[in-house]
Amino acid sequence: MTDRKAFKKKLIELRTEHRDLDEAIAALGATRPHDPLKIQRLKKRKLGLKDRINRIESELYPDIIA
Repeated sequence: MTDRKAFKKKLIELRTEHRDLDEAIAALGATRPHDPLKIQRLKKRKLGLKDRINRIESELYPDIIA
């Protein structure tokens, strides 16, 4: 498997996990009483995933200014 294919596969996995975390955060926020610490931890993990997604996207699609 080439690096490009591996990056694309990982990108799909990370985007799926990011979307799942978004749904989990929304579901926890809708329940009463909700656990603010758990929501905060999920948001932090979601932010970390977003950073990893951005790094992989920059590897796959470099911003080349001509």
